[in-house]
This record gives sequence, structure tokens and C-alpha cells, in this order.
Amino acid sequence: MGSSGLGKAATLDELLRTCIEMFDDNGELNNSYLPRIVLLMHRWYLSSTELAEKLLCMYRDASGETCDEFRLKICYFMRYWILKFPAEFNLDLGLIRMTEEFREVASQLGYEKHISLIDISSIPSYDWMRRVTQRKKVSKKGKACLLFDHLEPIELAEHLTFLEHKSFRRISFTDYQSYVIHGCLENNPTLERSITLFNGISKWVQLMVLSKPTPQQRAEVITKFINVAKKLLQLKNFNTLMAVVGGLSHSSISRLKETHSHLSSEVTKNWHEMTELVSSNGNYCSYRRAFADCEGFKIPILGVHLKDLIAVHVIFPDWTEDNKVNIVKMHQLSVTLSELVSLQNASHHLEPNMDLINLLTLSLDLYHTEDDIYKLSLVLEPRNSKSQPTSPTTPTKPVVPLEWASGVMPKPDPTVINKHIRKLVESVFRNYDHDHDGYISQEDFESIAANFPFLDSFCVLDKDQDGLISKDEMMAYFLRAKSQLHCKMGPGFVHNFQEMTYLKPTFCEHCAGFLWGIIKQGYKCKDCGANCHKQCKDLLVLACRRFTRAPSLGSSHGSLPGSPSLPPGWLTSG
Repeated sequence: MGSSGLGKAATLDELLRTCIEMFDDNGELNNSYLPRIVLLMHRWYLSSTELAEKLLCMYRDASGETCDEFRLKICYFMRYWILKFPAEFNLDLGLIRMTEEFREVASQLGYEKHISLIDISSIPSYDWMRRVTQRKKVSKKGKACLLFDHLEPIELAEHLTFLEHKSFRRISFTDYQSYVIHGCLENNPTLERSITLFNGISKWVQLMVLSKPTPQQRAEVITKFINVAKKLLQLKNFNTLMAVVGGLSHSSISRLKETHSHLSSEVTKNWHEMTELVSSNGNYCSYRRAFADCEGFKIPILGVHLKDLIAVHVIFPDWTEDNKVNIVKMHQLSVTLSELVSLQNASHHLEPNMDLINLLTLSLDLYHTEDDIYKLSLVLEPRNSKSQPTSPTTPTKPVVPLEWASGVMPKPDPTVINKHIRKLVESVFRNYDHDHDGYISQEDFESIAANFPFLDSFCVLDKDQDGLISKDEMMAYFLRAKSQLHCKMGPGFVHNFQEMTYLKPTFCEHCAGFLWGIIKQGYKCKDCGANCHKQCKDLLVLACRRFTRAPSLGSSHGSLPGSPSLPPGWLTSG
């Protein structure tokens, strides 16, 4: 990597001096990746403000015959930092202040050329990384179609990709670093929002299938989502593809044998291909191969790459015994992190309809428990003791990684919820209030309700029973529904939980999330074997019975063929 004989370890000062000396008298680099790696990875070891302070001390304290040349190269290094990582010089107030101090010192020493090299005045704003804001785009001509049944798979795939990219591009280096080091999402809201979106899509897929009353209709929804998955692959959005396949692979869907009997052979073939693509077999070799073959805009399966970072972090120490930076670890981490950072800067050609974005945003945020979804599946297609002798009494977990981080659920932030609901209601009335009188009819309502499984009937929303629904009535309903959906589901049954270290992939009985981590990932009931996250064990609504647990993940309870299984150690290997 062009470390110029540094070997496997070096002090921070040695790294910085080596990087600085790699610039020639004209500020050009001699085909070395080391300066970029150091500038990308420095926050693993010290803050950006501390790095700038070190460079300023080296600049101020330079002496001898070559001090002018060395100071110029320090400024070339600073300019390279500004050009390659401009967001840091817009978002980090400490770094901004240190850069201004750097310019003042250069001015005091009489180096006017140096001042121009470390100019940050033209850097654009990166405030969007801290706030959820988007440039308004002109909607396509005509009314937006807000009906799930009428939306084409490519429309759904494009709008889901827009939401995914919007979330992905806001994850910072320090967000990745925090998760890898601490193994949790505490004080990491940006990454948590990304995981919440992933989990929301998977549950939404299940609910849309289960909202249909007949096997034929449910098969049509499954077919549609498999076609959406194909379009997501074309858009190179692997993360949402994994979420959709995970939702369809879940036992609440895979157990619906009568429903799956209506799937065509072509759809079954496509399903084989999608599940094979995201299979964990061979450490996700199929996905890694497909991902590497893609160029330009693409969205990775974030959980896979975070697992790679965790593996490197666990195997290699940050510092060697003589207090030097472990260059081997720094380089290996930089390979994954550099790709993630570069992909966040890739531009897309999507032109979303914001009305549909508003609809999807709220649809994906509606929360239903794992138990609710599975019970609905049992109501639609009850267990048959002859045809399904091994059907579990509680939901088994998906055979592809559905929720790769621990128990992430949407948090009931009233401000955010109100904003989403207000945007949704405005979109609905803009598209369905044909005479602009502030009301929609029962016929229009029934069409819209198809997007929200288990939405109450027209008469419930129509509080004054005038045969029309106003904006205020719809707003009031959604606000009330959100508070009900987020409330705690009564007292659970008493379990005898004990903290456990799991040696194979295990899922939480309450939220269906992976028990993520290296050791002591969760709690297991000594009496019935139920597994939970620490934060979920007091919320579990599942009777504690001394019985043999449901079959393992490798077992198949449904007729969606070829569902890939997770190999032992998927979570514990790193």
C-alpha cells in the first residue's frame, strides 16, 4: 500500500511524516495510497481536531535547511485532506477552528502561498448528513398512484431504493466505528434508522401478503414482491433486496402451503435465484461476487460488511505492544470502509414521486409484533396435523438474515410521527380529493386502505357519520393508531431467563432480531428455551412451557423452495 518501509507498525508521527514526504515539490503524490488510508482511518486513533493540531505543531516547529520545503508539503497534505474528505471541514467545528488557526500561523510566518492551499471557504454545506432534508423534485405529470395493487414493481423498487439510499448516505465513518467497537447502537441514531428501515420493509412485506383473504390473492402479492426483488437487483440495491427476501422467507409466510401452491413455476425459479443470491453459504460468496461485478451506483447489504469490520477489529489490536499503530489492521479496515464511504457519494438517476415516498414512509413505520403477524398467518391457514406435523406453535425465524442487528424497533417520537402522518394525509387528499372540498369518499378510502393492512373500517374513521372523511378525521385516526401500536402488550408470562453466549445464529422471540454480538448476546429461558435480547425479555408475550423447542433454522416449514440456511457461527465468528 505504499508504506515506504514502515513495516507492520508505526507511531502516529512516523505515519504523518511518511505521508507528508510522499508529496513532491508540486504537490503531486507518487502513486501511494497511504495518505488516503491515513486520512480515512485517523479517527480510529485520534480526532480530526487532534490530527490537525499535530500537523500545525509540525508546521510551526519545522527548522533547518529544508523547513520551507517541509512546511509546503504539510500544506499539500492539508489540501489533499480537504479535497478528499470535504465534509469533515464543514461539519467538525473543532477542525474548522484549527484550520483557521493554521492559516493565521502561515500568515504570521509570511507564507502567502500556504494560506491559499488550506482554504476551506468554498466547501459546500453537508448539513444534510445531520438533518433529513431532500431537494424537492418535480413530480411526474398526472396524479400519483397511491394504490399498492396498481403500482408496478419497478415503481416500488425505485421508491424503496430512494429511501434506502437517503438513509445509507447519511451514515458517517464515526457511526460505523462506534458500532464496530461497541457492538451496539447506543448513541448511534443514524445507523439505527437504517436498520429500522430494513426491518420495517421485511415486516411490511409480510403484512401485505397476510392482508389478502384468499390463497390466490396472497400468491399474487408474493409474486409481486419477487418481481420487486428482481427490479431491486437491477437497481443494484442489495440491502432492500435482502429485506424483501427476508420477509418472504419468514415462517409466517413460508408456512402458507396453500398460498404457495398458486405460485407459477417461473416465479418459483426466480425465488430460487433471489434466495441463492443472498444466501450466507460460503460467507455470502454469491452476494459478494454479484456485488463486486457491479459498477457505479449500488447499495450494499450493510450487515455483511459490518460483520467483516467486526471480524478484523476482533482479530487485530489497534496498537502494538510498543504503542505503535497496527498498520495491518488499519489497512484491512480501510478496504471495507473506503468502499462504503465511496458508495455513499455515488449519485442515482431516480426521480421519486414525493406523495408515494410519504405513503411508503408511514407504511413502513407501522409496528406489529412478531406474535401478531404469526397469529394472523395461523388464522388464514390453520395448522393441519397431518400435512404439517412439525409446524411450530410460535414463529420460527427467517432462513435468510432478516434483522441483522439487535432488536431495533421504531421509537415513538411524536414530532417525527406527526410530520410523517401530516405529509401522508396531504398526499392522499391531493390525489383523491377530486373536488377539493377537503373530504374523500368511501370508495376512495377503500382503495387507499389497501396500502395499510388491518386499517380500521370507513365507519370508524368517519366519526361524525356523514359518509365522508375529512383531513382532521384521518389525521386523528393515524395519530391514535400509532399510539396504540406502540403501547406495551400487557404483562408477559414469567420466564426463568439467564444470560447466554450463543454459538450459532439465534433470534429474539419478541422482535425477531438477531442476537448480535460476540459473547453474551442475549437471554435464554432455562425452562422453555425462549431466547430474547436484554431489552426484550420483559416485553415477551409467550407462555413459558417446558417443551421441546421448534425445529432448527435449517428445517423448512413452507413451500417457498430453496430457502438458504445460516451456517453455524454466522454471528459469533466476528
